[in-house]
Amino acid sequence: MKRSYSTLILFVIIGAVLGGILGDLLSGVEALSSILPYLVHTYSVLEIPPVTLNLYVIKLTAGLTFTPNLMSILGMVIAIILFRRY
Repeated sequence: MKRSYSTLILFVIIGAVLGGILGDLLSGVEALSSILPYLVHTYSVLEIPPVTLNLYVIKLTAGLTFTPNLMSILGMVIAIILFRRY
């Protein structure tokens, strides 16, 4: 199989989402209560404020915010490792 950048981006996005979901699911586990606040704390990396385009018929608003947590970063790293083995 030929590897492409779009497949890598898909792997990284899925890894980030699954890592973030796993972090939220683990928030109820009391055994991890001492380390979990560090794993689920979000860090603002990229923040583009919303821009509105008014065309009088339709109004478009777009913005972008990238705030990963440690679990989502771990998910991205695992996704890259899996991609390299794929």
